[in-house]
Amino acid sequence: MPRQSAQGGDEVANAQTGRTTPNRKPRLDRDTIVAAALELASVPGVGSVSFRDLGTHLGVDPTAVYRHFRNKDELMGALFDHLTELGLQEIDVPPEQWQERLRQLALKTREALSHYPAVGAEAMLLTTNGRAEHRAMEIILDAFSRAGLEGDDLVRHYALFAMQTLSGSANAARARAQHPGESDTLWLDAPLLVDPREFPLVAENGARLAEIRDQALYLAAIDMVIASAERTAARG
Repeated sequence: MPRQSAQGGDEVANAQTGRTTPNRKPRLDRDTIVAAALELASVPGVGSVSFRDLGTHLGVDPTAVYRHFRNKDELMGALFDHLTELGLQEIDVPPEQWQERLRQLALKTREALSHYPAVGAEAMLLTTNGRAEHRAMEIILDAFSRAGLEGDDLVRHYALFAMQTLSGSANAARARAQHPGESDTLWLDAPLLVDPREFPLVAENGARLAEIRDQALYLAAIDMVIASAERTAARG
């Protein structure tokens, strides 16, 4: 039977010499690397994934990863496209219910990205040009088309929705990195302690502001974009 080497890999006895030689290193491909990177990104408190960490996790020299991804931006793009696909797989609201379909897309995107903070925190900076990203674009454009928008109004509301979804998801991912295990944190990190004589409105509304939670605020902003689309379409 194989026995463990001092480095943790399996060793196999040579039938002629009796010596042991380590098994071959695992075969790498893009899917294997993406899966390993997501395992690292899901660890509580991990804020980034490096090629060195990936090499250690996979049991290979970090330079082996560069044969499949030219740089970290390309790797992060692949991870982001994969997480986008995970979110899209959860969409089950029919296209005809365009408002609820957009809400579900926004929520599932936030959930997928916030579970992998090392990737989700960079959502606003990543453009993958991958199939999942294109599918998400098509779903959003289709929804606002069904609302009655076209031309500049259509692309403007697409951009508003995409910006809110990505920025809100990135914020959720950063919050998850800082508070592992919490899926919905308070919007404000600390109480507002101000002089009411200088900032009377802040003092008056500080307690209410302190009660706002990230997810409720996120969905409220999505609803505002949807309501704007409805008003714009109604004006013709």
